[in-house]
Amino acid sequence: MEIWTAVFVWTAVWPSALSVTRYSIAEEMERGSVVANLAADLGLELGGLAQREVKLDIFTNKKYLDFNKKTGELYILEKIDREYLCPAKPASCFLKLDLIIESPLRIFNIELGITDINDNAPHFRRDRVELDVSESATPGERFSLPNAVDPDVGVNTIKTYKLSTSDHFTIEIQTGSDGTQYVDLVLTKSLDREERVVHNLILAAEDGGVPERSGTANIIVRVQDTNDNPPRFEQPFYTINMTENIPIGTSVMKLNATDLDEGENSEIIYSFTLYTSEKTQDVFALNRDTGEVTIKGIIDYEDMKFYEMYIEAKDKGEHPLLGQCKVVVHVTDMNDNYPEITVQSVKNTVAENIPVGSVIALVGISDRDTGDNGKVSLSVKENMPFILNKSSDKPTHYKLIVSEHLDREQVSEYLITLVVTDAGTPPLSDNETISVHLLDVNDNVPQFPQSFYTIRVMENNAPGALLSSLTAFDPDLHENQYLVYFILEKEIANTSMSMLFSINPENGNLYALKTFDYEIEKDFVFHIEARDSGSPPLSSNVTVHIIIVDQNDNAPSIVSPWCERGSVVEEKIPRSTDKGSLVAKVIALDKDSVHNSRITYQFLQLADASLFSLDQYNGEIRTMRMFSYKDPRHHRLVVVAKDNGEPALSATVTIKLLTVETAVKAYSDMTEMSLEYDVFSDINLYLVIGLGSVSFLLLITILVTIVLKCQKVKPSKSAPPSRNSVISERNSTIADSTLVSNDAYWYSLFLAETRKGKLVVRQPVPKGSRYIVSSIPRGTGLSETSDSAASTLQV
Repeated sequence: MEIWTAVFVWTAVWPSALSVTRYSIAEEMERGSVVANLAADLGLELGGLAQREVKLDIFTNKKYLDFNKKTGELYILEKIDREYLCPAKPASCFLKLDLIIESPLRIFNIELGITDINDNAPHFRRDRVELDVSESATPGERFSLPNAVDPDVGVNTIKTYKLSTSDHFTIEIQTGSDGTQYVDLVLTKSLDREERVVHNLILAAEDGGVPERSGTANIIVRVQDTNDNPPRFEQPFYTINMTENIPIGTSVMKLNATDLDEGENSEIIYSFTLYTSEKTQDVFALNRDTGEVTIKGIIDYEDMKFYEMYIEAKDKGEHPLLGQCKVVVHVTDMNDNYPEITVQSVKNTVAENIPVGSVIALVGISDRDTGDNGKVSLSVKENMPFILNKSSDKPTHYKLIVSEHLDREQVSEYLITLVVTDAGTPPLSDNETISVHLLDVNDNVPQFPQSFYTIRVMENNAPGALLSSLTAFDPDLHENQYLVYFILEKEIANTSMSMLFSINPENGNLYALKTFDYEIEKDFVFHIEARDSGSPPLSSNVTVHIIIVDQNDNAPSIVSPWCERGSVVEEKIPRSTDKGSLVAKVIALDKDSVHNSRITYQFLQLADASLFSLDQYNGEIRTMRMFSYKDPRHHRLVVVAKDNGEPALSATVTIKLLTVETAVKAYSDMTEMSLEYDVFSDINLYLVIGLGSVSFLLLITILVTIVLKCQKVKPSKSAPPSRNSVISERNSTIADSTLVSNDAYWYSLFLAETRKGKLVVRQPVPKGSRYIVSSIPRGTGLSETSDSAASTLQV
């Protein structure tokens, strides 16, 4: 930028007769620029200045100028800013300086006038101005704006102000007494904050310089709200569909009301109006700040089909405005109600013989739901002897009736579970349990665990001993199950069962009243009856078979060899007897049972074990070798017969053998020796008398038995004779007939043998054993026992 400087020089004379040299230059001249040639202007010789001291004093804090002694010129040492040099903006601005030359001293006063150039643009002290204007302000209202400043003076200073285009504002410029211009912002049109909140304006200040300079400031007009707008909902009517039983706290909707105002005028509070019922307010909650509607109670379709809410939104202005809307909530039914069962009447206690078809209970069902959710059906949960009959006039009423015969002994109490189910999705159900207790009827006879009892009783038992407990069971109750036990009377050999046995009528314990002997009586068969105490009483009986178990209480008895004089038997045998010859045969009998009567034989005393042998099973004594001259003539043999009982019992026989040199017929040849004595000897006479007596007694016994059987009481129909009792009686008859036949046989055998000249002896043996016939040749001391001569009959 080039600065054209016009230097004006003039001389002024002060009253003190001092001369002043004045110059005028423009500000902002470049460094080195020549202001004036002081040597020429002041009439100074350049040649004389070189030897003289020259000094330039400037009355400022900066040295703007300097003097060149060689050229005599005054030049710019530093740019001069008029606004800095003369901040007060006077009309004229001068820089005073003195040129001092010594030898001789001379002082020249110089004034340098600084002229203004348009080097500064106008500017505002604040480049941003904010104004708050109420939207209720009336047109014509004025608002002061800050002034702009321009350091320049004259035409270079501020000339005018301009405002950017605005529909609502303009400016007015006023000039003060000092010439200062003031700017006012004037409202030309009413404001609406809801239409425009902020007006951004630009105020420009322009100077008159060339070129023209300007400065701007931002004028921000904030329109202050007035509560002139009520809150408005998005729509005046809302419809919402929702299902019942929504959880508490669930959001239904969020209302949004808007207020075009600002600040407290736009802050909204939501609330229910008085048109909203209290019941609705108990179910729904409204957030006063956010407008959110939530569930706070139970929504039940069966209680309310729809809800109406009248909601208002109110701002917080000084004079609050409000808006309203209506919310209708339609409730959709869900299958949320369980069907119900109502038992109207019930018989909880009935007799077990109640007729089929009897009514036990009247039942009603219901469901508060609607549609398929309210359709209900009733059924019995389990398979029971009860059915449901639907009432013809009331489809929701049923009769619970007995469908089968009831038996308390099988089921004493029924817990009938009735299940009601609706047709919803998913279906809901409920149940009700009816208790039916059956009263007992005496419809069951006592029952024994077994139909036949076999009781084994050891012989020689103590009288009064407990044999067994025959307990029957009656499934009935109370007096119908109280049982009494009896022994049905039966006589055996003129002896009543009640004399042999006793039963406790309360518990069925069976006792023996006497001591039993296996060798006399082996078993008993009778009946026991159990009778309840019902009305009428019922009874049943059971067959009892008492088996007497044998004990080893009888010792064996030696029946052969037999001797009248005792247990010592003397026998003679020839010394020439061959090896293996039969010397004697020991026979013992035992009255006990087969097991206990099994007999074995052994030597108890034997002088020479190499001479005789004894068969342990048949009792035969035989020679093991022939006699020698060294053997003694007398031999003493002691034989013991031992049974198989526990403990074992035994009997002994002593046989004295005498060996003779004379010839003795063999033992087997002596069997058929002729009798040379009169048939009717004393011994034979005694035998005939004995056999006649036995036959007579046997005949009397048979007759008595026949009479007793004819007079025997017939058994009761409820307890027919058992198969065992019939067999027992049959065996008794057979035994009697056997005895008769045996006696006849012995008598005929006696006559036949005596005719042959032999002596026949019948030796009695225990019952159940064998009879032994011994044919004894007359005139010998040796007893002979032969298997062919022994006749055995089992009795």
